[in-house]
Amino acid sequence: MPARTRTTIPAAVAAAALAALLAGCGAGGDGSGGGTGGAARTSAAAIPAAAKDDALAAMVPQSVAADGKLVFGTDASYAPNEFTAPDGTTIIGMDVDLGTAVAQKLGLTPEFQNSAFSGIIPGIEGGKYDAGISSFTINPERVQTVDMVSYYIAGTSLAVKAGNPDGITLDNLCGKAVGVQAGTVQVEDIAARTKACTDTGKPAIQVTELQAQTDVTLALTSNRIVAMLADSPVAAYAVTTTQGAVEVVGEPYATAPYGVVLKKAQGEYPKAVQGAIQALITDGTYKAILDKWNVANGAIPTSEISS
Repeated sequence: MPARTRTTIPAAVAAAALAALLAGCGAGGDGSGGGTGGAARTSAAAIPAAAKDDALAAMVPQSVAADGKLVFGTDASYAPNEFTAPDGTTIIGMDVDLGTAVAQKLGLTPEFQNSAFSGIIPGIEGGKYDAGISSFTINPERVQTVDMVSYYIAGTSLAVKAGNPDGITLDNLCGKAVGVQAGTVQVEDIAARTKACTDTGKPAIQVTELQAQTDVTLALTSNRIVAMLADSPVAAYAVTTTQGAVEVVGEPYATAPYGVVLKKAQGEYPKAVQGAIQALITDGTYKAILDKWNVANGAIPTSEISS
């Protein structure tokens, strides 16, 4: 079950997640950063360039390799995974470092183009982007239309104002003002929770749905909402970028893998990307990237293709 998990999940999956949560699962998380949530936190240590793997590079279709670039679509509003640096233009983050290393393994120059999250997969299908790397959760609905290559595990976390003055938990959200980012799995999650509230005669959750995660975090810190649901690394990062004005409640739930998104029917391209990620896991580059962004708890031992 997914996280941004930026994704839309089927209602049945959302209902199943809700049932598990009402049975006692907790949630945790803190953070978004970018420009509004506070100063971005990055490590001064640079990630060494990854060496090209000729065998993997040979698997990349000519339609991708011809211009020497690997163009990624990403929604740079989801720190620490992908967001803009203080200069307001440079895109940085865990996904950016990983995408850069994958491109280098394939002998290509990475290019990251900022996009609305909802426009990335259509952009891949239409040939605007060679790949998407933007905290996409792998799920059956997406795999029907695109191929996905796993690189990380994340869950959903519940974040509140520091000290949790309203005593918020996953079990008492009915009637509360809760924020989520549009286009994420948390939209489906909160809809299922709201239905559970009204089905039992309780007031509906007052949902605030915003386009950027940074805006959701700002809504929380400015008291327009009392809680937010976000992917676990994002929620955790918000704690830092808000200088402790946000805290996580409980543990992440509904964990699922993130995947690099690729257009279907491109020969060995998915194998090339999977091989690059696996090589980075093996040689330690992958760990260095996750450590840089303090998100190593979502590391995976093996990258897999879902198609």
